Amino acid sequence: MREAERKHAKRVALKALRKAKKIAETSGVKLSEWEGEFLGSVEQRLETYGRAFGDPEKGPLNSSLSLRQSVKVKEIVAKASGKGRKPRFRSRSG
Repeated sequence: MREAERKHAKRVALKALRKAKKIAETSGVKLSEWEGEFLGSVEQRLETYGRAFGDPEKGPLNSSLSLRQSVKVKEIVAKASGKGRKPRFRSRSG
């Protein structure tokens, strides 16, 4: 993979992490201790290595976050913005 693509993927991932932190701070939503540590450790790995995961089975090689890390960041943004998680299945009424 080209160096420019790696840097771009790193910038995009860092921007998403910082956005999640900023939304949580401005909205006043209290993140759990685990969520705070998650955002901090992923950001630190991105800064150090350019990627937050090493196993190629966990995500595409052109991405800086694994699939599960990306989902968790989106969940944190949803929690911070007050949207929460939507249920997977709708109950059918009558």
